[in-house]
Amino acid sequence: MKSSKKILILPGDGVGPEVCKEALKVMNSLSNLPFELDFEIDLIGGASIDKFKTPLSPEVLEKAKISDSILLGAVGGKKWDSLIPSERPEKGLLELRSKLNFFANLRPAITFEEVIHSSSLKESKIKGLDILIVRELTSGIYFGEPRKKDNDFALNTMSYSAKEIERIIDVAFQSAMERNKRLCSVDKANVLEVSQLWREIVDKKSSSYPEVEVEHMLVDNAAMQLVREPKQFDVIVSSNLFGDILSDISAMLTGSIGMLPSASLNESLKGLYEPVHGSAPDIAGKGKVNPIATILSLAMLMKYSFGEPDISDKINNAVKKVLSEGFATEDIAKKDSIIISTSEMGDKISNYV
Repeated sequence: MKSSKKILILPGDGVGPEVCKEALKVMNSLSNLPFELDFEIDLIGGASIDKFKTPLSPEVLEKAKISDSILLGAVGGKKWDSLIPSERPEKGLLELRSKLNFFANLRPAITFEEVIHSSSLKESKIKGLDILIVRELTSGIYFGEPRKKDNDFALNTMSYSAKEIERIIDVAFQSAMERNKRLCSVDKANVLEVSQLWREIVDKKSSSYPEVEVEHMLVDNAAMQLVREPKQFDVIVSSNLFGDILSDISAMLTGSIGMLPSASLNESLKGLYEPVHGSAPDIAGKGKVNPIATILSLAMLMKYSFGEPDISDKINNAVKKVLSEGFATEDIAKKDSIIISTSEMGDKISNYV
């Protein structure tokens, strides 16, 4: 009898329900799985606020804890912007990451040949681009205390313990070992004590991974180099704030943020998988959003949390096949593209898995 794997699907807000619907199509099209695939759909973010007056209900948090992994759409929107930060939709996502200890965020930036025209950089700069950004996700300035704001003063705290740094650095080194064995650690060690400790731990850890070539780079220079010569990078590791900024820069190198997935893992490799793009309320419900990032997030789920790289490759190859046939959503279309809707893109990818 096959074992069972359970995925909690949290569509969220804006275009989130649309992209999750297409990922679910792909999920239901997968055949010859070595396990039974079960899923449940529930609320997070603004959708949860509207129904439960909280961005993450205790019931959904409990479901997340007992699921094998989580697939999320997007959270947030102007509708909830007037709420205080602790009550906004994004707080639900932050709490989910924190409560389940999803400390390691993996964001690949890979150029698809078929959409290379969408990038603002020259083709020669990004053809064959394959970068992995490893971002610490549950500490740093987004979670640091004390924090406060009044009429004429605001305060946030950036702090890291050695243990928090060590575990994300290990993930980065292990990722580099599986790729081209090059790691760039990004910090601001010239002015921040937190970054000085970060750099010391990277150097200490490097002795355990002698095959990996290690480089340190200041964050301002790293941002510039990502645009100037992005292919010099293999794996980049950084803190929560810096990693957030650098991963969004790397996303746009590829031509469309609608193409980029992400994984957030805890120490047991249980994961929260989501597209890099936001909730895009301006196009919600119009059938325009690109679902590929969410579908590729499902591929990452199969690889990292379920240990099924072949199934992951099957999904990735289905995406490439559809793109190679000239089909595209509006965000990645060129003059001779066959523009299709969100739902049609999901249908076509599902047909090839």
